[in-house]
Amino acid sequence: MGRAFEFRKARKFKRWGQMAKTFTKIGKDIVLAVKAGGPDPTSNSRLRAIIQNAKAANMPKDNVERAIKRATSKDQEDYKEIVYEGYAMHGVAVLVETTTDNTNRTVANVRSYFNKTGGSLGTSGMLDFIFDRKSVFKIAKTDAIDVEELELELIDYGAEEIFLDLETNQVNIYGEFTAFGAIQKFLEENGHEILGADFERIPNDTKELTDEQMADVDKLIEKLEEDDDVQNVYHNMK
Repeated sequence: MGRAFEFRKARKFKRWGQMAKTFTKIGKDIVLAVKAGGPDPTSNSRLRAIIQNAKAANMPKDNVERAIKRATSKDQEDYKEIVYEGYAMHGVAVLVETTTDNTNRTVANVRSYFNKTGGSLGTSGMLDFIFDRKSVFKIAKTDAIDVEELELELIDYGAEEIFLDLETNQVNIYGEFTAFGAIQKFLEENGHEILGADFERIPNDTKELTDEQMADVDKLIEKLEEDDDVQNVYHNMK
């Protein structure tokens, strides 16, 4: 069938792999949210936001319901959220968020990825001066939404930056880490369609690298992102 077929097949498998990784990540988020606030999304705002993320990722409803049911089971392993911090080659800061039921396995794997790609794993808190943790919401843009007016309204709820993404026609809202609940409540009460809601680490200092240097750092990022225990990877490459 030729190279074109093989390329399409490889690309399809990669897409399926990314989808499976996303579903696994959301499933773990659901377990953590249920353990913290219960299985009812009407009274658990964090779980409600994760279910919205699941819909945006086209995660089947059955998968979501199974994850919620699994989280309430006594047989469900307790997950721990652990953040690892270090430096890749060329002085690039890398922060790794993990969710794991085996911390020994996770730290050993993360350390090996840093070591094998010329980086070094550091200590907790060493990158606090580089990354700010923010609440991030994405809502559907409608004719009724005036972005500037919405920004003025949300400032009182902890929002810091609001802008329209022309490519996706979504309004992106960035706010203080502690403002997640207040922003979510405002958006829900005012009838805005929330397409995504999460936390992100935003670098306040970035490094500009050559293409070759970026390729060196990408080797570490790819290894980390392939690990099932890793939820998110952040860096300060420009």
